Amino acid sequence: MARRASRVNTDEEDVELNMTPMLDVVFILLIFFIVTSVFIKEPGVDTTRPDAVTEDDENPSMLVAVTADNEIWVNRRVYEMNELRGVIEQLLQENPLGKAMIQGDEGANIGLILDVQELLSEMEVEVKISTLQ
Repeated sequence: MARRASRVNTDEEDVELNMTPMLDVVFILLIFFIVTSVFIKEPGVDTTRPDAVTEDDENPSMLVAVTADNEIWVNRRVYEMNELRGVIEQLLQENPLGKAMIQGDEGANIGLILDVQELLSEMEVEVKISTLQ
């Protein structure tokens, strides 16, 4: 008996998908999301802040927290008052137009909070003190 020719192509060719356009799109999307994302700065410690009548929604680039134990926290690290100027200068190099927010604990020494505020003002950084969480 004669064999019939198959309607299905039985050539064993290697079919490869070109992944380059898909990878290009993925990397472009990744770069887009990295560039447009907003990074939230945190001091690294939670403070109990006093209540206030008014509250403005601020988005500072520097957060400085003063705890009830009179520790100064910036970027999840504790600093002494004499080390704070160098840390703020580094943050200002990253963002020269940066604004600062001081989160003072209710039990913190008000003099220390004012010293931090005075230091930031001397360095010509716009500074506000956070009250509500």
